[in-house]
Amino acid sequence: MSEKEHSAGGVILEDGTVLLVLAQNLKGDKVWTFPKGHLEPGETPEAAAVREVAEETGWDCEITSDLYRAEYSFLRGEMLVDKDVRWFLVKRVGGDGLPKTPDEIFDMKWLPLEEAEKELIYKSDLEIVDLLKKI
Repeated sequence: MSEKEHSAGGVILEDGTVLLVLAQNLKGDKVWTFPKGHLEPGETPEAAAVREVAEETGWDCEITSDLYRAEYSFLRGEMLVDKDVRWFLVKRVGGDGLPKTPDEIFDMKWLPLEEAEKELIYKSDLEIVDLLKKI
């Protein structure tokens, strides 16, 4: 038996640098990644991406383009979870850069794509960096 999960996230790319957040994974490890989160009931992936970026980074953004769709499965305890994440390229339009979820996001940093690639561990995050290098 498995359950389905739908998430969305936003990638802020400015002058060849991206904003990474330090979040905690299911195992309790802190990992660098892009801002993302679950869709709320009735929420579109686009709305979820903008909301999650604002919550996790403190930056209000708007979507500039569809970027990537990641699909993968993982175990949460004994339950197999099939997950898909819609990723969007976003640009900052306001905000203060102060995360509204300090219990979820432990740090943030801007890095050039080549350096971000060294910090990221998730396959889908690395595929996003590869796509960004072609923009």
